[in-house]
Amino acid sequence: MSPEEWTYLVVLLISIPIGFLFKKAGPGLKRWGAAAVGLGLTLFTCGPHTLHSLITILGTWALIQAQPCSCHALALAWTFSYLLFFRALSLLGLPTPTPFTNAVQLLLTLKLVSLASEVQDLHMAQRKEMASGFVKGPSLGLLPEVPSLMETLSYSYCYVGIMTGPFFRYRTYLDWLEQPFPGAVPSLRPLLRRAWPAPLFGLLFLLSSHIFPLEAVREDAFYARPLPARLFYMIPVFFAFRMRFYVAWIAAECGCIAAGFGAYPVAAKARAGGGPTLQCPPPSSPEKAASLEYDYETVRNIDCYGTDFCVRVRDGMRYWNMTVQWWLAQYIYKSAPTRSYVLRSAWTMLLSAYWHGLHPGYYLSFLTIPLCLAAEGCLESALRGRLSPGGQKAWDWVHWFLKMRAYDYMCMGFVLLSLGDTLRYWASIYFCIHILALGALGLGLALGGGSPSRRKAATPTPSLASGKLREE
Repeated sequence: MSPEEWTYLVVLLISIPIGFLFKKAGPGLKRWGAAAVGLGLTLFTCGPHTLHSLITILGTWALIQAQPCSCHALALAWTFSYLLFFRALSLLGLPTPTPFTNAVQLLLTLKLVSLASEVQDLHMAQRKEMASGFVKGPSLGLLPEVPSLMETLSYSYCYVGIMTGPFFRYRTYLDWLEQPFPGAVPSLRPLLRRAWPAPLFGLLFLLSSHIFPLEAVREDAFYARPLPARLFYMIPVFFAFRMRFYVAWIAAECGCIAAGFGAYPVAAKARAGGGPTLQCPPPSSPEKAASLEYDYETVRNIDCYGTDFCVRVRDGMRYWNMTVQWWLAQYIYKSAPTRSYVLRSAWTMLLSAYWHGLHPGYYLSFLTIPLCLAAEGCLESALRGRLSPGGQKAWDWVHWFLKMRAYDYMCMGFVLLSLGDTLRYWASIYFCIHILALGALGLGLALGGGSPSRRKAATPTPSLASGKLREE
């Protein structure tokens, strides 16, 4: 593990006991105490580069105040433009930010764009009320008022997820501050239930990254190995990649759970990133609060089982970095300048790659996803529905195997980063996933695949095991 990875791990572990301290605190102490801890962590890890986050916050707040009816698009343009400047600092002869500054900036970008969207929704709702002359009750997910500058700063620097996620909306943050009877919200048991696999994942990460180091792929000697060895190597590289993020995101979720952050009644049917989808009246007494069943789906960032055992490339995206996937779907995919699912996905993946950074490996990897989506959808709709139940089950196993190999392949671009290293590795295995995807797409089109009705009939089961096994 690098020194930066140790620092991330320490920050994540520290957030757990801090969460227990804040859980039963009042709204004021939660707001300013959590912001003080987050700002302290930012200053400690980023130093003077903390100025970048402050400039981004102030610019977004100014746009919200100036143009509340269109601040979402303006905030998106501002924060993404600042990301370009932020990443070009070394080219401009300015000090290069620390990796921690980059992590803070990435999460802050998501939060500020979401905040601007929430303010715009509030403004539009108020305009409709004024036009109709009818005042409605509080709507699901709607803010009560536009946050002040200090409230925006407290949300932005809240220590929860400040470097690693999960992403959360301002409405989720506000619900945590105003949580009725927080002592009745369970924390310890959900935390232990969520945390138990993390040590195993950590051990598997250390073992796999030691036995199959990524740096080996950058050495000339690697390309003297036989083709099967080169093909196989991407499997443990992606395995180590997954284990690393499983540990980080589980620890981040545990920090939320310790604080009761993102806890909602199960009846609210909360979604990762978005929060409740059904209105639930707040409990009127500690006894009623204690009688409710809660979950932490709002801050769930990873479904380890779903990631490993879902059948399709499309589903694999949904189970990975779930709160960020919600953000991308809500603010990028839905506003894409096309109606085609594949082209919308390409647009979303392009902006996702840009959000991650300017390394060519990000773009090579992310822009391979739309090709895989088109190929699997087209071939699936052409063939799967024609198979017997046993044939469909065999199809799903083969589909799952190829899905995992596609993600192995794309992961190499994500971790190698440079254009030369990525293309050198992909060329050494003859761009096999690109060739396979193009072949599957061509075959699917030749067989008449692609129509919405046939795709619906061909939809496979989400994963390869029963729901009961998954719950266990």
